[in-house]
This record gives sequence, C-alpha cells and structure tokens, in this order.
Amino acid sequence: MEVTAFQKLIKGVVSEAQQLKDSHTTEKNANVNYSAIFSHGMNEYEELLEIANKIGRIIDNTPTGPLFIIEPLNTVAGQLKLVKVRKPDEARKERGDADFTVSNYSSFKETYLSKPGFRLIQRPKFEMIELADNSYNVLAYFSNPPLDKQLGV
Repeated sequence: MEVTAFQKLIKGVVSEAQQLKDSHTTEKNANVNYSAIFSHGMNEYEELLEIANKIGRIIDNTPTGPLFIIEPLNTVAGQLKLVKVRKPDEARKERGDADFTVSNYSSFKETYLSKPGFRLIQRPKFEMIELADNSYNVLAYFSNPPLDKQLGV
C-alpha cells in the first residue's frame, strides 16, 4: 500500500463514519477529531504501521495500537491530525472508526444515549459514546474530553 492509498483509506473511514453520525444525530457540523484504522491480520498491521510512520510520528502507545500525529489531512469532516493503527482484534470486524467533537457533550449524551446503537464507555480519564449500526462498516465515537484536548495537541 502506498501513502496515498493509506490516506484514501483514512478519508473513506472518516466519510463513512460521518454518514453514520449524520444518519443518527443532528450533529451535522461536528468535526472529526481522531480516526482509527482496524487491521485485519498481522501482515496488514505491519504494513499500515510502516506507512503511518511515513506520514507522522507516534505520540502515544496504547494497548490496542500506536497513535500517530500526522500532517493535517483534509477530510469531509475537517482536518484530521490524529490516527491510530489498531492491532488485529476478532471483536473489531469493521474497517475503522472516527471520533467527532460535538458542541455540547452533556446535551448530546442526554439526547442520544438512550437511543438504539448508542452506548457509554467509561475510561479512567474520559468517557465516550459509541455509535454502531450494522449497515455501516465503521463506528463513530464522541469523546469527552476530545482526544486532542486530552493530549494537548
């Protein structure tokens, strides 16, 4: 895979995640904050890591894979600077995910958490709402605080 193909893959994941978000919420103007590409095998994982290292640098090593800060990539949902290459995981058959920054997280949570497809995930330093719909090959997330704020980038 070439760098341009990797960038096209990222843009495709963000685009499909935006369609998912827009089909289930009124947050049409929520910009992308972060995206992850899910690898489906160790060979693909190694290949994706190699390419990601060409367009950015690792700023965090997470248990599910490294997080890269990249040169800003223009997507349908705004400029993207944070990309993770996720290790192969049997539970993650999707192609990837995108995390969107909503204008009012508390209101968003109150409005959508009880609706089908939404679930709350709590972590020690933040929480996020996951949106899943089997008719899409991606997931959408809404984090509080957003990842760029958590990392100060």
